[in-house]
Amino acid sequence: MAVMKKSPLYIIALLLLVFTGYPFLYMISTSLKTQGDFFEKPFSLFSSFNFSNYTSVFEMGISHYFFNSLIISVAAVVIVMFIAALASYPLSRMKFKFNRPLFLLFISGMMLPIHATLIPIFKLTQSMGIYDTLWALLGPYIAFSLPISIFILTQFMQEIPKSLEEAAEMDGCTPFGIFWRVILPMLTPALMTVFIYNMIHLWNEFIFALVLLSSPENRTIPLGLQDFYGEFSVNVPGLMAALTLFSLPILVVYFFTQEKVVKGLAGGSVKG
Repeated sequence: MAVMKKSPLYIIALLLLVFTGYPFLYMISTSLKTQGDFFEKPFSLFSSFNFSNYTSVFEMGISHYFFNSLIISVAAVVIVMFIAALASYPLSRMKFKFNRPLFLLFISGMMLPIHATLIPIFKLTQSMGIYDTLWALLGPYIAFSLPISIFILTQFMQEIPKSLEEAAEMDGCTPFGIFWRVILPMLTPALMTVFIYNMIHLWNEFIFALVLLSSPENRTIPLGLQDFYGEFSVNVPGLMAALTLFSLPILVVYFFTQEKVVKGLAGGSVKG
């Protein structure tokens, strides 16, 4: 009887699995086809197993796109986690006059359209002399990742019992000591959520990279995939092979941290 009651949930879960899993299977399947196989059977799954596309990806020398994305994404996410944790602590644990307006000011950044900032940021990077370098991406990546990060961490911190801080204060801990020794270790699930969320976004970020980078050696992964586009055609199997390889790091990280990510997303769900 219990199984019958839950059958609609199982059906919905199965449909979600199909809708989310099929594109990934299609990507892997297409990466194993030759151009001829793809044009002959474009929608068939695993009709051929040709690994030449993967060797071609490395032979094209686009591995440096991977390292460019890795360097700038990891650097931006680590800085965002540090700044967001420091900002969220007083916003969630301390009472002062402009606490709420300041919090709303931070999260209002989530409503700011990225495209409206492209020209000012382009001009700024030129005046600073960092145009067409990976460091030109660092500022925009940090700025647009902070609002959602501060929101997640602030909501999570509000669920941490005040008694832990009071006990640490009685033991002689300073406010920074309480943050570093008590609050920060308990933030691990929320920090992993911030890391995965921002890493996925920055790993796939295209518009800032397109505007602020021009040299082929400085391209990130989204720009580097243009190598598979010819003047009159697209190497779809080769493109799918590159996408499969470049998706693996994020999938592996998420696989090993998914429990902490779920806990971080659930933190603060009771309090609004």
